[in-house]
Amino acid sequence: MNRGMFGWLMLIAVAVVLFVFLSRAQNTADEKKPGELINLVESGQVKEIVFKADRIDATLNDSAEGVQNKRIYVEVSSEGKEFLYKKLMELNPQLVSEDPNSGLFLQLMISILPWLLFFALIWFFLFRGLRGGAGGGGMLGNFGRSKHKIISKEMTHVTLNDVAGIQEAKEEVQEIIEFLKNPKRFQRLGGRIPRGVLLIGSPGCGKTLLAKAVAGEAEVPFFSISGSDFVEMFVGVGASRVRDLFKQAKDNSPCIIFLDEIDAVGRRRGSGFSSGGHDEREQTLNAILVEMDGFETNDQVIVVAATNRADVLDPALTRPGRFDRQITVNLPDVKGRLEILKVHAKRVKMGPDVDMERLARGTPMFSGADLAAIINEAAIIATLLNKDFVEQNDLEEARDKVRFGRAYKSRKIEEDERVGTAYHEAGHAIIQTILPHADPLHKVTIIPRGQAMGATFSLPEKDRYGYGQLYIRDTMRVLCGGRIAENRKTSDITSGAAMDIRMATQYARHMILEWGMSDRLGFVNYNHDDQSESVVTQRPYSDETAHLIDEEVKRMIDEAYDDAEKIIEGNWDKVVALAEGLLKYETLDAEDVDQIMKGQPLDKPSVTEMLDAEDDDKPAPRATGSGRDTGTEPGPGAYPSPA
Repeated sequence: MNRGMFGWLMLIAVAVVLFVFLSRAQNTADEKKPGELINLVESGQVKEIVFKADRIDATLNDSAEGVQNKRIYVEVSSEGKEFLYKKLMELNPQLVSEDPNSGLFLQLMISILPWLLFFALIWFFLFRGLRGGAGGGGMLGNFGRSKHKIISKEMTHVTLNDVAGIQEAKEEVQEIIEFLKNPKRFQRLGGRIPRGVLLIGSPGCGKTLLAKAVAGEAEVPFFSISGSDFVEMFVGVGASRVRDLFKQAKDNSPCIIFLDEIDAVGRRRGSGFSSGGHDEREQTLNAILVEMDGFETNDQVIVVAATNRADVLDPALTRPGRFDRQITVNLPDVKGRLEILKVHAKRVKMGPDVDMERLARGTPMFSGADLAAIINEAAIIATLLNKDFVEQNDLEEARDKVRFGRAYKSRKIEEDERVGTAYHEAGHAIIQTILPHADPLHKVTIIPRGQAMGATFSLPEKDRYGYGQLYIRDTMRVLCGGRIAENRKTSDITSGAAMDIRMATQYARHMILEWGMSDRLGFVNYNHDDQSESVVTQRPYSDETAHLIDEEVKRMIDEAYDDAEKIIEGNWDKVVALAEGLLKYETLDAEDVDQIMKGQPLDKPSVTEMLDAEDDDKPAPRATGSGRDTGTEPGPGAYPSPA
């Protein structure tokens, strides 16, 4: 506790004691009636009588009998006071005296002292709060202080060795590390290190981990705060926290300031409708801009920000001189995913059948956080099964659980729904196996998982950074196959194809609006990217063109549907065989599907046989094909059927 706070507490304590003392002093005398006072005077028991402004006080002799308290008082009106004064002067004028000021002063003190104490407390806390808003303490002032987390260089154990799968991003931050370690090397030739580094990437790609690794490699403090932590219920708090954050960072330089989710306060100004919160966010953004402009050449403070919405950031924030270095942290490729899996697998016991390369190839579009979750979930699954190590099927189950959710093997499903789902997934799988430009089939299942009643997984041979027209057309035909097979078997259509319809429509619209794959619309981009964030959207083409776009979307989907219908009709016997296999085994991998299409029997126990073996307390035969590999997310080649 500082000396100022101690002094204020002592002053308040003295005031409270004085108030209590005065209050008790007023109430120590016994109240008497005027007649009783006259009788005491006549009997010679009164020593002194004092007429005050609001009452009459009297002191009794030590020899007074019948009373315990030697002090008494009489409450009288002004008329009664005048009468009593004359009467007592007649009886013994030597006892009577006047002291009007003392009573008035005491009454005033007693009446106003509580209010003085109340306002003094309010002023005390308000004064300290306002002073704290500028960087001091106080109850209200704490709102103006930054809520950042400080990780000192002794606590920063993350290095670039802990970051995998984003090699290009690691190379770009090397010069930041070198500047923090040896700033004079850059200042020798007059060079200036970038004041701000903006990390752009999807959630879970490792932006925060990369920033911590930079601080760990450079062995400097790490100030971390989220963009949403700046704005509070009070106006001006965000700007105050920005100033406090940068002040503390400069006092602890060299260091790194990490602003996570900066788009929460860094959105483009002047967009949309203005409101109180909108203006407060802009005020906070202005404070960030001013503080970053205030860096001196020798200030060894680097601001690292992360966002997955770089398109909405204010241009003043990303201009040279502020965040003049932008690093894109992409989703890892096959090699990157393999490196990430190996990093997280170091702390987990892996079995001899684990194939990390196959797992990496079967997880396209997975982020680093997703891959870490797969390893952790696999360890949990193996632990619950009392295994000594993690096996490949545990990794596969974990992969499906992370992407789609937990499998609901005990869910009660009506037989007609199981049949419809089996034919739906069989339609996907047969077309995917036949078409040459679609991704290779990995496995197909009718076990409900998440919101899907079943799913068909693919195993891409390589990462795709662009989509060819042949690949897209084959993928759209695979998407149509589920509804066609289900309709042919049940003579009904269900909502199970909702995701297939949405994905096929998205492919068709991308082909026409962005990729120029329509002969009628040609090499034109019709997908207007509105940067103004206006409530009213503007369409940069005519109504006739919009009608033509709708016709082209419908034409492409109809062509895919007709082609898929012909494939299903020509291979219906294979669809029936595969659907029957799914009803019997529930999950089939690519090898099983290939054997069924060739008319060969499967050397594996059915679900019923495995359940009967468990009921008889016999070890169930091990399934040789199902659940051995991993698949991909719902996207090209993965076609879950929503419930």
